Amino acid sequence: MMILLPPSETKRPGGRSAPADPSAWALPGLRHQREQVLDALVALAADAEATRRVLKLSDKQLAEAVHDNAGLRTAPVMPAVDRYTGVLYDALDAASLDGYARRWLGAHALVHSAPYGPVGALDPIPSYRLGAGASVPGLPPLRRLWADAVSAAFSAAAPDFVLDLRSEAYADLGPVPTDVPSAYVRVVTEQGKALNHFNKHAKGELVRRFATERPKVGSRRTLLNWAARAGVPLRETAETGVLELVTDQPTARK
Repeated sequence: MMILLPPSETKRPGGRSAPADPSAWALPGLRHQREQVLDALVALAADAEATRRVLKLSDKQLAEAVHDNAGLRTAPVMPAVDRYTGVLYDALDAASLDGYARRWLGAHALVHSAPYGPVGALDPIPSYRLGAGASVPGLPPLRRLWADAVSAAFSAAAPDFVLDLRSEAYADLGPVPTDVPSAYVRVVTEQGKALNHFNKHAKGELVRRFATERPKVGSRRTLLNWAARAGVPLRETAETGVLELVTDQPTARK
């Protein structure tokens, strides 16, 4: 199984002093697009006012964004799953997982970022500032840049099954191709109402369950069978390719 996660706007600073190496990340066929975006962001960072305008930043955000993007080729790196913070990643709490669980994440989970495309959970990445909807000078629209290339990379990776936990904005940057068995997950209440904050928390908790229990999931049916046994409220929908994860509020982990 391959799990696709969204990124987060908030990120942990610092890391190991080593330059980013896009050729060493998961889905190496995306190296060309990665290099294009890195070059464009480094160039943009040379103009603070252009950076503010393009990335729609406040005064408080600008200095950090310029610093991070200017240093994309030389800045410290850390595993993607540790780099991101925020509701989903706080619920996943990857730093507290044991080595077996972290290796499982590295083998099965990808984080889909705007500048790097999908990278492995343990791939070492630098901090950056770029959202899925930005239009960066020198680049085509991100959807045009990424969508076909990412879809082709998914096909080449040939996973048995893809569980897509991305937001719609990031799913648009790399649709799972129709020849790859997959399910897109929406988080809802028992009554079917979509959730926002709890959506992210529920997804983080679900991925933590996968990493700690490491079930053998190779299809939609085996996923649903595991969920039923594990007490995970994952259910079918009338919409093709969509599953619902039912939650009303986050459950505190003991």
